[in-house]
Amino acid sequence: MNSLKTVLLLGLLSGVMLVGGQAIGGAQGLQYGLMLAFAMNFVSYFFSDKIALMMYRAQRVSAEETPEIYARLGPMVQKLCQKMDLPMPKLWIIPEESPNAFATGRDPSHASVACTQGILRIMNDRELEGVLAHELGHVLHRDILISSIAATLAAAITSLARWAMWFGPRGNDDDERGSAWSGMLMMILAPIAAMLIQMAISRTREYGADAAAAKYTGRPDGLISALRKLEVGVQRMPFDTASPATAHMFILNPFSGGGLFKLFSTHPSTEERIKRLETMREGSSAYYVS
Repeated sequence: MNSLKTVLLLGLLSGVMLVGGQAIGGAQGLQYGLMLAFAMNFVSYFFSDKIALMMYRAQRVSAEETPEIYARLGPMVQKLCQKMDLPMPKLWIIPEESPNAFATGRDPSHASVACTQGILRIMNDRELEGVLAHELGHVLHRDILISSIAATLAAAITSLARWAMWFGPRGNDDDERGSAWSGMLMMILAPIAAMLIQMAISRTREYGADAAAAKYTGRPDGLISALRKLEVGVQRMPFDTASPATAHMFILNPFSGGGLFKLFSTHPSTEERIKRLETMREGSSAYYVS
């Protein structure tokens, strides 16, 4: 069901892009949108992991260069990878005190898991194992590729709207062109629709990664405790240098805030995630997502 929802949402996102391009610029706008989406998806598929790691100045974790960090992370990740039947990902440390973590890479064979210095400071081993299992859950479900596609499609829609702002929709008798009113509506509504659909995809996959963490660690308690610490930690020390374009990658939204900010968050509420994990603790398998 979770996978079906994601496919439907991706299809809807693609539909918004096609309709938006047609309404804004007719056949020419549609072609522009398709070319832009293709180019962005190509870059995202092959280089999104490198771009994200460079953006956050991530440093490679290895037994030779960072033995203390590797001694803590390496055995945990190896054990979890054996349980999930995954190849060992590359490990990275981000020089940032705000506690957080993310996974990136186009497939399990090219995956990377990055943790901030802050998360290593505040987490005990049980909590850190839950966080790492969550990130490996994204790798297992290939959520990284899905999120990258969603992000690039959403960016293409936004670019179409900006393109229309510069050149302006023009209605005429040509059937291939949308009316000026429909173009103006798409300029306003298409980016909002793209953002909402992208958020829905991201939120859906977070539940699946949480369920994987509970399943492969054997208990949800570590991740429950980790999420509570992360919620407090991000509020006290938000990730000021984080980019909104990569917010969906992190285990918890790196920006603190409430009200409308939470409404438009890329992540479900921490309270709801903990509630679902607690249901698993009570013996229910309703939220174990494959």
